[in-house]
Amino acid sequence: MSVILGFRFIRTDAYIRAMTENRVVITEFGTAAYPDPCKNIFSRFFTYFKGIEVTDNCMVNIYPIGEDFYAVTETNYITKVDPDTLETVKKVDLCKYVSVNGVTAHPHTEADGTIYNIGNCFGKNMSLAYNIVKIPPAQKDESDPVEKSQVVLQLPSSERLKPSYVHSFGMTSNYFVFVEQPVKINLLKFLSAWSVRGTTYMDCFESNESMGTWFHLATKNPADYLKNHKFRTSAFNVFHHINTYEEEGFVVVDLCTWKGHDFVYNYLYLANLREEWEEVKRAAVKAPQPEVRRYVLPLDVHREERGKNLVSLSYTTATAVLHSDGTVWLEPEVLFSGPRQAFEFPQINYSQCSGKKYSFAYGLGLNHFIPDRIVKLNVQTKETRAWQEDDCYPSEPLFVPTPGATKEDDGVLLSIVVKPGAERPGFLLVLDAVELKELARAEVNTIIPVTLHGMFRPKPSS
Repeated sequence: MSVILGFRFIRTDAYIRAMTENRVVITEFGTAAYPDPCKNIFSRFFTYFKGIEVTDNCMVNIYPIGEDFYAVTETNYITKVDPDTLETVKKVDLCKYVSVNGVTAHPHTEADGTIYNIGNCFGKNMSLAYNIVKIPPAQKDESDPVEKSQVVLQLPSSERLKPSYVHSFGMTSNYFVFVEQPVKINLLKFLSAWSVRGTTYMDCFESNESMGTWFHLATKNPADYLKNHKFRTSAFNVFHHINTYEEEGFVVVDLCTWKGHDFVYNYLYLANLREEWEEVKRAAVKAPQPEVRRYVLPLDVHREERGKNLVSLSYTTATAVLHSDGTVWLEPEVLFSGPRQAFEFPQINYSQCSGKKYSFAYGLGLNHFIPDRIVKLNVQTKETRAWQEDDCYPSEPLFVPTPGATKEDDGVLLSIVVKPGAERPGFLLVLDAVELKELARAEVNTIIPVTLHGMFRPKPSS
């Protein structure tokens, strides 16, 4: 078996303009750009509404739409790339087809190729809301599925001008689950970000210290927001849903969480991570602490059951208690927890288990925010296995099932591992997904960029 490494910079507008002018021209998530000196404050303000200055720096993930592949970030722009040559094909503005200001980099894909995603938008009376978008699978007439995108559902925002940061969401065969966290985007700060020198996306975030966390539940077909199901719990940050499934009248939601309302990203600036190791650890102690949590949402809620735990699933300690104001207070079951030890960037056997009851999740083990191991978590028993090697920093492990396999963990994990200072500073690691034993590695004598998210693309059948 041969392994070929190839990589290219995606020719986004953000990249081309930065290379042309030898500086960051478009404001990024945490990197400021100076506004165009030829524009006054009003023209810069209205430039935002035209979408010109919103970044298209699609460095978060890649996923298929129809027969095509798109690199994505969390704005309204996605970029089509050729999966064989890695050439940039075209930039697509989703605002031309659906009402969204941006969408997540973690859509859900059904077996037929239908894609669902979520993003914030302007709702009624200029208040903000969240739209769930549906993109159909590959079309028989070979037309572009993106052009047939549609909004299928709108969910309300708890605050009119301050939407929550959304990185992912949950979906089962019959339900959508959206977790509205206390990390908020201040719209007024956001709209002025291109008019104030030195302002970035990060400067637009703030925490609502009193709201806690809200779970929104909606049916999928027909799409309908269940406004009477008011699920609440204590404050936490969430970036990644692990899996969501239905069982015996309940929706089970497994999440990678960070306790409290303080935004985790505040502790991830490069200046912090470049400190000496002891300083990095001291900073991590002050940050929100990580936990893998399971929440259980009852579908049938009756007023006469106030004060009682509504969860009757025998295998979980998660609870849901109906209060007199009609809200259902959720307490989680903790599936994984350790001091400054996080389980993040989760993956499952998606084709077999997405939206279904499952046993195994795979992820990165973060030691004081530093990814230094690959972890397999049994969500039923809470047992873990790990792969770890000195001075090695793996990326999100991608699960690839064995063709024809029936067992959930019958397959391999693929991870790009960075080994700074080594003669060969990077390699593709292949692990047995059952025991997490190394099966192979393909080393290269070039520096590999650190990755966030990705996908395994099977070789097309000839």
